[in-house]
Amino acid sequence: MSYLVLARKFRPKTFGEMVGQGHVVQALENALTTQRLHHAYLFTGTRGVGKTTVSRILAKSLNCQGPDGQGGITATPCGVCQACRDIDAGRFVDYTELDAASNRGVDEVQSLLEQAVYKPVQGRFKVFMIDEVHMLTNTAFNAMLKTLEEPPEYLKFVLATTDPQKVPVTVLSRCLQFNLRPMAPETVLEHLTAVLQTESVPAEPQALRLLARAARGSMRDALSLTDQAIAFGNGELVEAGVRQMLGSVDRGHVFRLIEALAQGDGKTVVETSEALRVDGMSAASTLEEMTAVLQAMAVLQAVPSRAEAADAATDPDAADTARLAALMPADETQLLYSLCLHGRGELGLAPDEYAALTMVLLRLLAFKPSSAAASTATPEKKTLNEAEAAAPQAPVRAVPPAQAPAPVARPPVEAPAAAVLAPAPPAPAVQAATPVPAGHRLAVVDEPRQAEPRSGGASGDAPAKVVGVPIRVQPPPSARDTPRPDEPRSAFTPIPTSEDGDFWYATVTQLVAAEAITALARELALQSQLVGRDTDQWLLRIERETLNQPSAREKLTAALNGAGHNVKLAIEVGGVIDSPARRNKQAADERQRLAEEAIMSDPEVQALMRDFDAKIVPGTLKPA
Repeated sequence: MSYLVLARKFRPKTFGEMVGQGHVVQALENALTTQRLHHAYLFTGTRGVGKTTVSRILAKSLNCQGPDGQGGITATPCGVCQACRDIDAGRFVDYTELDAASNRGVDEVQSLLEQAVYKPVQGRFKVFMIDEVHMLTNTAFNAMLKTLEEPPEYLKFVLATTDPQKVPVTVLSRCLQFNLRPMAPETVLEHLTAVLQTESVPAEPQALRLLARAARGSMRDALSLTDQAIAFGNGELVEAGVRQMLGSVDRGHVFRLIEALAQGDGKTVVETSEALRVDGMSAASTLEEMTAVLQAMAVLQAVPSRAEAADAATDPDAADTARLAALMPADETQLLYSLCLHGRGELGLAPDEYAALTMVLLRLLAFKPSSAAASTATPEKKTLNEAEAAAPQAPVRAVPPAQAPAPVARPPVEAPAAAVLAPAPPAPAVQAATPVPAGHRLAVVDEPRQAEPRSGGASGDAPAKVVGVPIRVQPPPSARDTPRPDEPRSAFTPIPTSEDGDFWYATVTQLVAAEAITALARELALQSQLVGRDTDQWLLRIERETLNQPSAREKLTAALNGAGHNVKLAIEVGGVIDSPARRNKQAADERQRLAEEAIMSDPEVQALMRDFDAKIVPGTLKPA
C-alpha cells in the first residue's frame, strides 16, 4: 500500500478549502458567480502557496457538470462529476499543464497552441495551464502573444510563476494578475493542527510552532516538514525532536544571550556560544531566533500595553520576552537587531561560523559603554555641567584676570558612579578666571606649570593647576531639529547655518583635503558640531561617545595647531544638527537630485522610455 504524502493528500479541492489566500479566492468566486470571466489569468507567488492548486480548482469550476450532469459554471465545483474527478486525477483531456521549466522553447509552445483551434472534447472550456512561465524564451513568448490576446471563446489561459519580473510586460498586460501571498505562521500553525487531528498524530503545540516558522510562508513546505517530523519522531511530534531535526536553537539559549548582552556580561556570551558549538546548533539559526525575539522586544518597548494582552498559552515565550524588553534599553534593542540581521550575511565569509557568531554578539559590547573602561579615565578630564559647578567638592576661589593663567581645555570623559565613589586624592580648588556670564558653561581645564628649581639646580614639573573657565555654548537642539537616522532628509528642515558652523566646516574641509587627519580623528571632526569657541579653547559636541577617544582628540588638536589654531578641545555628548558630515550628505543628496532631474528631463531619454519602454536601472545614476 503506497503512502500519499500530506502535501498531496490535503491539497485543496475547492475554493473553500484554500488557506491564507482569501483575496484571490474572493475575486475568483465573484467572477465565476457573475460569469465575468477573463480569458487569461496569471498567478504569482513564492513556492507552495497554491498557484497550481488554484488553477486546477478554476478549471473544475469552468467545466463542472454537477452531480446530475446538468450543472454550469460555478464557484463551488461538485467534485463528483466526471470532469471534476478527471481534473483531480490529471487525465482530463481538455485541461493541459505545461511545465515551462523543461519545455521552454518555441516548438513546445507552438505544439500547445496548435491544439487551440480544436473545440473542447469533453468539457465546456479548454484550459491551458503553463507553470513557471517566466522560464519561456523570448521567442516562445512572442509566439503565444497573438493567441493570448485574442483566444477562441472556449479557451482559457492560466499562467503561474514565482518570478513575475521576468515575464514580459506584453504578456502581463494581457492577463488578469493575482499575487498569492506567503502565509503567516499563525495561519500555517492552525492548518497543521487541523491536519494532524485528522491524521490522529499527537503533536506538541510548540513543535508545530517551530514547523510553522520553518516553512517561511509555504504551506507545502510546512506539510513536507511535518511528514519528516512524523518519521523522525516515530509517529509523534515533540518539541525536542522537531528542534533537533530542524537544527533550531533552543529559545533558552537565545534568552540567555540577550540577557548577557543587556548586562554587558561578555563571559556568559562566549560560554553560551561555545555551548552552541558543542551541541552542533546552527549559527544562522541562532541569529534568526535572536532577531525574532528582539523584534518582539522592540514591539513591547514601543507598545507596552501588548505585554498585558499576551497570552501565555498561545505564546509561552511572552513572559521572558517582556522581562528582557524591560531589561534592555530600546536603542540597544534596535542596535542588536541590526547587528544580528546583518551578521547572518557575514557567517559565510568567516572561516568558522561560530567564530563569526561570537564576533557578531561581542560587537554590541564593543559599542556599549563599559563601566570598567570608564573607571580608568583620568578624573580631571571632565566637563562640569551647571549642577556640578553649583556644588563643587572644593571651594571656588576667584582670582584677578591678570593672574589667571592661560587655560588648557581637557576633553570630558563620562565617569560612572563607581569611579566617582572610588577613593581619590583631595581635589584641588577650582579657580574661576572670570565670572560665568549667561549662555556660558564652566569647564575644568588644567595647565602644567614649571616647578621652582630645587636646591640641586634641577627643575621638575609641578602638579597641574586646575582652573574654571567659562565657555560660550549654543543651546541644545530641539527634538524636531535633530533628524532620526531612519528618517529621510526631506522630512526635516534644511541644516541651519551659523557663523561657527561655517567656520568649522571650512576648517575641517581644509584638514581633510590636506590629509592632516585620518581614520578616527577625521570621523571625530566630521561628525562633531562646534558649539562654542574662545581664544584658546573650543567646545565640540558629538552624538556618539565612541568617537571621544584620547588618541583621536590628540591627533585632531595637533592638526588644528598645525593649521594655525592654537587651541585646546573640550568635547560633550549631545544632539548634533550641524556637522561637516551632515553638510556633505546634504550636498550629495542635492547633487543626486539635480542629476536625476536632468536625466529625466532629457528629450532623448524621454523618447527612449516612451518608444522602447526603457527604464533607468535604480542605483546607476551618479552625479558628475
